[in-house]
Amino acid sequence: MESTLGVEAGSPAAVLRMLMDGSPRTRAEIVAATGLARSTVRARLDLLVAAGLVTGSGTGESTGGRPAGRFGFNSGARLVLAAEVGATHATVAVSDLGCRLLAVEQVDLDVADGPKVILPLLATTWRSLLQSVPAAEIAGVGIGLPGPVEHSTGRPNNPPIMPGWDGFDVPAAIAAEFDVPVLVDNEVNLMALGEHTASHPDVSHMIVVKAATGIGAGLISNGVLHRGAAGAAGDLGHIRVPEGGEALCRCGNTDCLEAVAAGPALAAKLRDLGHPAHSTAEVVNLVRSGNLEAGRVVRQAGRDIGEVLAGCVSMFNPSLVVIGGLLAEAGEMLLAGVRESIYRRSLPLATENLRIVASGAGVTAGALGAAAMVVRHVLSPEVLDARLGEVAAGSSTGEVQLASNGGVHP
Repeated sequence: MESTLGVEAGSPAAVLRMLMDGSPRTRAEIVAATGLARSTVRARLDLLVAAGLVTGSGTGESTGGRPAGRFGFNSGARLVLAAEVGATHATVAVSDLGCRLLAVEQVDLDVADGPKVILPLLATTWRSLLQSVPAAEIAGVGIGLPGPVEHSTGRPNNPPIMPGWDGFDVPAAIAAEFDVPVLVDNEVNLMALGEHTASHPDVSHMIVVKAATGIGAGLISNGVLHRGAAGAAGDLGHIRVPEGGEALCRCGNTDCLEAVAAGPALAAKLRDLGHPAHSTAEVVNLVRSGNLEAGRVVRQAGRDIGEVLAGCVSMFNPSLVVIGGLLAEAGEMLLAGVRESIYRRSLPLATENLRIVASGAGVTAGALGAAAMVVRHVLSPEVLDARLGEVAAGSSTGEVQLASNGGVHP
């Protein structure tokens, strides 16, 4: 009898999702786990094998006769192009379907140069990286941008530090280069997705903070990225700091967290103290070199970030807060300040089991999240089952593709 878990439970995508845990299984094990008829499992596996998404992986025990074949997920069947674009640099990568980064490059840029400069730079970097990885079909492209993004269209929405980007059709521009699905989101959302995918897959409720040129947060709720009604959830940097000293923010308001505790604000404070700090990286270098005043400034920035996060912790009640971004590379100084404020200001019930940790994925978190966003899309039941269904119905040329076209690199 077919599974009672619903139509989706019997789909090829559902069978593939089971195999994506890395444990090869026999047909009999898949039948037992899903409740599907053996003939249905065989048909699903035939489609997935034809697509190259599933391969035989050695042998398993049988009840007699020849050993039963095992089937496993072939994460190398397709490639994903991923990028996290920040204000001053981008992490550009190529991953497989298991979100394993096969090639990564850090690229210096100025996001204010606009999409007609930055997007061709990303495309050129991807083409270079593709030469260093095994050839395969490109499944899709994922991009994180340092500003609000309308996720359904991939268009930036009034981004404060991105002149020339507002409303720009980023997916169309990249699809013209690679002709595959292109997904775009805010970079901190993708950092949260990357941290969740790579370092904390079992955590259902978490906040990921990026502290760098700007300050933002990504929210994972019930294991799913929470974007909010207009995609603006997590805009931590423009929450008011109670004692901000009337610091003017680029958004036009005063005492925003970003104007008080982000890298440029800290660099300015250190310059006032006579130290040569003109960037977030130079602030971090001063702290690492043992400069006591730099350490105090960063520790206070952590307290300011923690003051704002304390309210978020009381309202959202996460079990984990992850601090990432370039400023977090200053080390324990920033984390200590964050912990100090959160544990002082939040209710004991909210902090009883709360962990506050440094980023595990580091500079690659956003690229990992961009890759995960694409993988979840192209392997979703709505997309994958439709593609495989076309082949099963004989409506394709017989070559199973995840993208709208081949997307194959040489």
